[in-house]
Amino acid sequence: MRSGRPLYASLIGLPVLTTALLVSGSLDGVTATVVVQSLPLPAGFPAERFLAHWWVFPASIAFSLVALASGVSGALFFSPFFMLVVGLSPSQAIGAGLLTEVFGMGNGLLNYVRQRVVDYATAKWLLLSAVPATVIGALAAHVVPTTLLTLLFGVGLLLLGGFLVYYDPPETCEPGEREGSYLREKNSGRGQTTIQTTDGERYTYDTCWRPPGVGLATGGGFITGLISAGLPEVTTTQLIVRCRLPPRVAIATSVFVLAVAAIAGAAVHALAATPVWWVVAWSIPGVLIGGTVGTRVGKYVPSEIMEPALGVVFAIVGAIVLASELLA
Repeated sequence: MRSGRPLYASLIGLPVLTTALLVSGSLDGVTATVVVQSLPLPAGFPAERFLAHWWVFPASIAFSLVALASGVSGALFFSPFFMLVVGLSPSQAIGAGLLTEVFGMGNGLLNYVRQRVVDYATAKWLLLSAVPATVIGALAAHVVPTTLLTLLFGVGLLLLGGFLVYYDPPETCEPGEREGSYLREKNSGRGQTTIQTTDGERYTYDTCWRPPGVGLATGGGFITGLISAGLPEVTTTQLIVRCRLPPRVAIATSVFVLAVAAIAGAAVHALAATPVWWVVAWSIPGVLIGGTVGTRVGKYVPSEIMEPALGVVFAIVGAIVLASELLA
């Protein structure tokens, strides 16, 4: 553990120090460029371009803080930001969003694993479909024409925004409340699952019928690979309202599935195109800081207000993305 601390500190410390010096005027652009070029960076690293985007760092802290505090996917913030503000192409923005999200969810995922809240039996089935679907979606993002991908991105944001507005936050959902007679019959008689957490909580619930969750994970995974968001928004609530999982277990399981699927999607984006390191070198340290703060702030944020409000914001951003493409 100790050997990783200097790397973690330098990963966060360098952007913090550089941003502070640039903002205060203590460090001019030329000197900063010389300093960056003296670091062991890949050949041809665009130092000037990297320094010109220092503002991505504080923005990433804010996005990650809000995302983790409200319980929504951070990529819902980053991909539109990278596309509309930073000026990346849709495929670049989606890849950078996924890569940033992989690091941003690290704190939350580690906490869930340590607490032993993940239903690994359910996660295994979800991953069987989510990972291939995410890979296919990521590959499609580099094949689909830019105009069509932008339109799909806008429509996806509209749908996900509507999803956040329509459904109650996962923490307030009642397990099985939208199960229906057909699923109630299918979910019965399949044994029970017990989750014993490290903090003394014990969750025992009926093991659900897997196919609906697998189907939802397939759709959510493909959307995540294509526009970098959608898997947790689609699966978390459904695991509760249609599959009887307790909210805490459903959220942890969904985050675990997203982490594995996002790594696969980010790898495809990285292999299919040159990663925009001059952007993610700012956004990754930003989400590490924002995520640390966000997990502490989240318990004070009323999710029943935050999630619908964010849903409206994402719907508006989706409309802006569509308008920018259709009216161009």
